[in-house]
Amino acid sequence: MKLVETLLANSDSDRDLLQKNLGHGDAPEIPRDVDFVLYSKDKDTGELICSFVHDNSYGRAVYKEIPENPDTAKHRIIVTIHMPTTEHVACSISALMACLAKLFDLEYDGWGSNLMKKSIQ
Repeated sequence: MKLVETLLANSDSDRDLLQKNLGHGDAPEIPRDVDFVLYSKDKDTGELICSFVHDNSYGRAVYKEIPENPDTAKHRIIVTIHMPTTEHVACSISALMACLAKLFDLEYDGWGSNLMKKSIQ
């Protein structure tokens, strides 16, 4: 899939998730930790991505090998960014992660966060 096609599909998915969150009462303007999940094919790439994220101040990244069975393992990178989930912010950061995935031959698995609701005063 070409980068433009990836970004368009990613944007549609992001907006669907944002609408779903709004339906559950989310207040997207309230900042919270948002996790972006990527998978690499190997440990070296996973650790390289974590360094790249930290060196460029994109967020906090953690690499972990997730064993599935003795013969295979997934290499997961979680990038956490404290941010609001308004449409422009969430879609922009998610697009950055999709671009990183294309550049470094990773799988981008989307993002998630806790819902934040406005307090009643």
